[in-house]
Amino acid sequence: DRGLDAALSAIASRCTVPVTVEVDLDARPAQAIEGIAYFTVSELLQNVSKHAGATRATVDVWRTTDRLMLQVTDDGRGGAAAAAGGGLAGLTERLDAVDGVLVVDSPSGGPTTVTAELPWRG
Repeated sequence: DRGLDAALSAIASRCTVPVTVEVDLDARPAQAIEGIAYFTVSELLQNVSKHAGATRATVDVWRTTDRLMLQVTDDGRGGAAAAAGGGLAGLTERLDAVDGVLVVDSPSGGPTTVTAELPWRG
């Protein structure tokens, strides 16, 4: 109800590592896109808590001309991949369904950066 900034700050506070959230939006996207963005960040922060071995993470949200951009970065061990049957593969499929993209950059030894791009649809 209060927008992505408040919603993402709330889920970040439940992560097992400190998370910095930066949201730079001048308007709200369509409710469905906002919901997908929330779910995506929630899943990514759960992955940080469960698998990354991280000591901190960041969530950045911004808008390009016609896209909502989300980026979650952690300082953990790396090695994350969107392998078939895994959680990142499921996120990739969900984003594909709305013309979105998920890019995982997670070299062994870290850090991990996952970038999601969604259509704006305001």
